[in-house]
Amino acid sequence: MFKFIQNLIADEAGATAVEYGLIAALIAIAATTAMISMGVSLQSMFTTVADKIDVALQASGSTN
Repeated sequence: MFKFIQNLIADEAGATAVEYGLIAALIAIAATTAMISMGVSLQSMFTTVADKIDVALQASGSTN
């Protein structure tokens, strides 16, 4: 039993899997943060464009 515990402690295969899991989690967090930021920027851009189109339509006398 003692030999099994020593082998289990010396085994680093599980540690490698945990490291890869942590790296994948950090990448997922970074990607999510970037996508949220990009979404906010896109929403702002489309709102600005829509507002300018509304102003142009009102100036031309067109109705919606």
